[in-house]
Amino acid sequence: MKIIDLRTMRGPSYWSVKHYKLIVMKVDLEDFANVWSDAVPGLDSRLMQLFPTMGQPQPTVEATKYSTKYPPLTHEQLSDGEPLGHVIQHVALELQRMAGMPVYWGKSYPAREEGVEFVVFAYQEERAGRAAAEAAVQIVEALCKEQTIDLQPIIEELHEIREDEFFGPSTWSIVAEAASRNIPYIQLKNSSIIQLGYGCNQKRIQATTSSKTAYFAVEIAGNKNKTKAMLHDAGVPVPRGTTVYSPEGLQDAIEELGYPIVTKPLDGNHGKGATIKIKNWEQALAGLKAAQEYSRAVIVERYVEGDDYRLLVVNGKLIAAAKRTPAAVTGDGVSTIQQLIDQVNTDPRRGIGHEKVLTQIKADQHTMDLLQGQDLTLESVLPVGKTVYLKSTANISTGGTATDVTDLVDPYNVLLAERVAGIIGLDICGIDLLTSDIAIPLNETRGAVIEVNAAPGFRMHISPTEGLPRNVAAPVVDMLFPPGSASRIPIIAISGTNGKTTTTRLIAHIVAAKGYKVGFTTTDGIYIQNKQLQKGDCTGAVSTEFVLKDPTVNYAVLETARGGMLRSGLGFNTCDIAVVTNVAADHLGQRDIYTLEEMAEVKAVVPRTVQKNGWAVLNADDNLVYGMAKGLDCRVAFFSMDENNPRIREHVEQGGVAAVYEEGYVTIYKNSYKLRIDRAVEFPVTFGGRAGFNIENSLAAALATYLAGFERDEIKTALRTFVPSATKTPGRMNVYRFPKFEVVVDYAHNTAGLEKFAEFLNNTPATRKIGVVSGLGDRRDEDTLGFARVAGRIFDEVILRQDRDLRGKTADELREIMTRGLRLDKPELPITYIENEMEAIDHVLATAPEGAVVVLLTENISGTTKKLEEFEQSI
Repeated sequence: MKIIDLRTMRGPSYWSVKHYKLIVMKVDLEDFANVWSDAVPGLDSRLMQLFPTMGQPQPTVEATKYSTKYPPLTHEQLSDGEPLGHVIQHVALELQRMAGMPVYWGKSYPAREEGVEFVVFAYQEERAGRAAAEAAVQIVEALCKEQTIDLQPIIEELHEIREDEFFGPSTWSIVAEAASRNIPYIQLKNSSIIQLGYGCNQKRIQATTSSKTAYFAVEIAGNKNKTKAMLHDAGVPVPRGTTVYSPEGLQDAIEELGYPIVTKPLDGNHGKGATIKIKNWEQALAGLKAAQEYSRAVIVERYVEGDDYRLLVVNGKLIAAAKRTPAAVTGDGVSTIQQLIDQVNTDPRRGIGHEKVLTQIKADQHTMDLLQGQDLTLESVLPVGKTVYLKSTANISTGGTATDVTDLVDPYNVLLAERVAGIIGLDICGIDLLTSDIAIPLNETRGAVIEVNAAPGFRMHISPTEGLPRNVAAPVVDMLFPPGSASRIPIIAISGTNGKTTTTRLIAHIVAAKGYKVGFTTTDGIYIQNKQLQKGDCTGAVSTEFVLKDPTVNYAVLETARGGMLRSGLGFNTCDIAVVTNVAADHLGQRDIYTLEEMAEVKAVVPRTVQKNGWAVLNADDNLVYGMAKGLDCRVAFFSMDENNPRIREHVEQGGVAAVYEEGYVTIYKNSYKLRIDRAVEFPVTFGGRAGFNIENSLAAALATYLAGFERDEIKTALRTFVPSATKTPGRMNVYRFPKFEVVVDYAHNTAGLEKFAEFLNNTPATRKIGVVSGLGDRRDEDTLGFARVAGRIFDEVILRQDRDLRGKTADELREIMTRGLRLDKPELPITYIENEMEAIDHVLATAPEGAVVVLLTENISGTTKKLEEFEQSI
């Protein structure tokens, strides 16, 4: 078995609009083609022995949700017979679950090629999903061949990936809370920073610091001496202490403070390098050494008796409180300390790192030092009931536990915590204090605030070992996005085979004309406020995120092409308006899309992402696009070049909205009323009405912006001021008028697009119509032949050239197909073959007769534009 293709979907896609994070794998089963599980002796037993929990119901709400529609793979199913692609799918999911990534959704089905399967499954972390895909294929093949599999290193690798890349529990709680409120999020590349919201409405978090967190407050909280001084001056109880740099300084501090003491690094956090309840000089030296691994300056404080409490304040309000207990074991009179640790770690709530609500206890050097100070080792047997602490701090990340005590906090202590957060200036603040009882005012228990933390961990509050879980992420999201504030920006997405770039530019122009700061993507680049910031085909998810991450943008208009959707899915989860211009034969046979119906399914992904109160704007003249309306959850509007289109009439009679070209006008139909935008000939993009395809694009743009709330006069004025040019619409109907002839530069590259262009050319008077054309090597032969045939009909003479990238075919192959197609209807058509595009342009500019129209169907738009500018300067 081998993987032919492996893709990662990061948004709605052809394979699922609801499941955004998918691995799409194409597997050649080779020797096991057309073999099902029941035909492989013993496969069912070997698989279930390797994955004993695969066929068992998963004990989570999410798993239960999927179990009915997508049941687990059972021993019985394997015995009855399952396709091996289906087995690979379930193995890939199970591998991720075993590594602490609960994923369940998937599907598999035969590809067009014999013995090849598509395997699609969910992932939590992209790198882990791809690794699980590769491992699943290897495992299933090995099991089929009765080979031995060592699963442990595979699971360990996936575990490591999860710990490296998955959000920590604190970050995830905020992200999940935001998502539950329909607030989108983007993880910034190569960063732990998460953007919540889009464009100008975005806010950012990193762990539990936010875009509202003051830098100076983080600096103060990171300097324990400065923190303690500020709190002391404000009347907050803090431990007596000093800062030392050497054993001599430590000895002086002990003489002043007496035992027991605490040592901790001046700039430490999360309990790193801290040692508590030091009672002798040997322990003090060890504590100094541990602290100086993190900071040369070490704080020495008088040890305060009491339990360890963490109070969480968000936006000035106490949100939660937890009593923290360091990792510990209690003796049973029989088991060694190591055995007791192993017993504690069998708790299903404990996992590796942040995998579960509790972390497994690890006996590290710090543990060994603590035990040694009590004349104990890991082999010591503790008496019944004796508790030994294995860590000096109560951090959850080192195996500690937490008990929620939010409802017990005395009002004095509530006020104290809120004052502390305000004194330091933190919007999200964790306050550590020691006291014998949190239900008694701190000043009465002789307790003290021992530390203030920026970026406090949330895990102890959202998943306490005991007590009520607290949704501490909700007040964070409330702070960042107060009720009534926006997190999104309007998104209009445009898809289709032809016309989508021009329609995108028209819509962006209309929106910008009203004063919005527009970001838009097209096949020629990314534009922010009409400035091109990136060149090239920018119609995929990466380009979409570029716009949605820009803090100046308050409106997004996104051209969304087939390639990006099939490569990685959409870059947004929902949009406000989706426009589909048409579906035609182009790119068929690429990326496993072979028919027009399959291509329509790809394009239909965009309208399927429209939010319920949004609009899908569909071409009623195109059967496949019209059919996309079926099953949509949003509102639907249609546009048509035929005012008598029965689909439009029926839709309007039922109260729908539509745009039609009637009596020379671009007109909006709503119920029984007509709203005429303007005569189409007044729009420069229609070239006096000759470019029917741009009338159609204007219909789509006018309807989309009308539904977005733009006034008729705003749309009319914008369409009248949109003048196509090499800078405004590069490669789209750029007309150059020279003294003797006219040159039209266009990007028409498929049969349907060229047929639309033919209508314009037929309405254009000329003494001779000359085309400079080429074929595309990544199209089917029949598509290239059809394109050439249309070109042969509309031109009186053809200059046949080649693209720089032949895309899989040879120059001779393309020349033969194109020549044959060009002369199908005109056997005597004059054809001049000049392979290089720039040389072909030089030739036609030097030889074009007076009154001719020269059409350059170009690949190299910038090079062609430069060539024409040079020609203009030379005459």
